Amino acid sequence: MKRHEQAMEFLAKAAEDEALVDEVLGSPRVADAIIGLHCQQAAEKLLKAVLPELGLPFRRTHDLRELMDLLSDAGHRLPRTLAGLDRLTPCATLFRYEGLPVKASLDRRKARGNVCRLRRWAEGKTGP
Repeated sequence: MKRHEQAMEFLAKAAEDEALVDEVLGSPRVADAIIGLHCQQAAEKLLKAVLPELGLPFRRTHDLRELMDLLSDAGHRLPRTLAGLDRLTPCATLFRYEGLPVKASLDRRKARGNVCRLRRWAEGKTGP
């Protein structure tokens, strides 16, 4: 698969997670951990869309900080408003795989807003 095609595929997959979040964002029946998981997954895919577009290899990971650092090390730093994006990483790892009780609250709208900002940044890097 060509690099641009791979980038477009990651953008499309991220949009699926974003659509789900938009559907359930205000629902009290959906746990913060589920919202966090899909925000994290969208963010992960958006970061992974930019990496192949720039020709940067990456390993299979859910670690947003690792992906952010790869971009930063290559001169493609995320906007300051997204500096704390990696706080979503535990939503895909600890809360999901280790079966820990999830008591931490998530600012759902802030998490979704960060994903929206990341999408704009990623689309600017990947082009049409």
